[in-house]
Amino acid sequence: MLMRAARLHEIGGPERLTVESIEAPQPGPGEVLVAVRAAALNHRDVFITQGLYPNITLPRTLGSDGAGEVAALGEGASAPVVGAACVIDPMLEWGDDPAVWGPRAAILGMPRDGTFAQYVAVPAENVYAAPRGLSVEELAALPLAGLTAYRATFTRGGLQAGETVLITGIGGGVQTFVLLFAKHAGARVIATSGSDAKLARARELGADVTINYRTDEQWYKTARAAGPIDLVVDSSGGASLARAVGAVRPGGRVVIYGGTTGDVTLKPFSIFWQHLDIRGTSMGSPQDFRAMLDLVAAGVRPAIDRTFPLNDIATAAQRMQDAEQFGKIILTI
Repeated sequence: MLMRAARLHEIGGPERLTVESIEAPQPGPGEVLVAVRAAALNHRDVFITQGLYPNITLPRTLGSDGAGEVAALGEGASAPVVGAACVIDPMLEWGDDPAVWGPRAAILGMPRDGTFAQYVAVPAENVYAAPRGLSVEELAALPLAGLTAYRATFTRGGLQAGETVLITGIGGGVQTFVLLFAKHAGARVIATSGSDAKLARARELGADVTINYRTDEQWYKTARAAGPIDLVVDSSGGASLARAVGAVRPGGRVVIYGGTTGDVTLKPFSIFWQHLDIRGTSMGSPQDFRAMLDLVAAGVRPAIDRTFPLNDIATAAQRMQDAEQFGKIILTI
């Protein structure tokens, strides 16, 4: 059986993504074949097209986020029944320790073929019944960004009701989820961006204080004055992270899950004198994924930026590369 899939054959940016017909996968022992109805883009996909990711093997079907229906079960697979609506956890083989991923951990979409296709075969333990009340596009927005945000906000960040979190660079999928999760948990949110339009959307989603770091060069002082800041969640690194660390209250926490603007120089004095905790995180455990789905089932709805058909994947990926989005960019399959 042939299927349509978005494939990358060579490095060179989002324009190298092409949609073609390939043989559909078959579920092996312990696997589930999912008929993908919608998928979502992540920065990871763009980075792979640019060659900015380890262990790239080509050609490859990209995509970590996907939702649809169970199409078939491999031998010995236990999962939602055939035809059931489902969502895929893209974190493969996390391992036995919920505190950190194991040596065999990988993310769906590289090096294993991913969700930018009509069908994808994944381990049965990575297929979950879809929470009720969400569209397939909303379900597709959840997996990677929702998982990363949940672990950063709660498992690693320890956010509690009544605390204040500083979210640097609001607009991307993960940071938008951090905002949604924090507000649902009863926390106060300070969000920064270089775009007034993105800050306006953040306020619509509940942000209490918004700061444009392009027009306010002392944004970190403005944020500190709006605090006290208990938690910072950052994905940019660079000078932004250094300034955010200086804004957090004594005894506060800083969680980092990315470094898109490069390395950072931190002064040890500002860390040990303030008794700060700086914590790294990436993706999340199966326990985090289940807890994230429970939070969504309790009423959190993802922010959707724009929806594109699969044939327009290069345009959709270019929008992400240009940082024009607010929330998740969705592909209909």
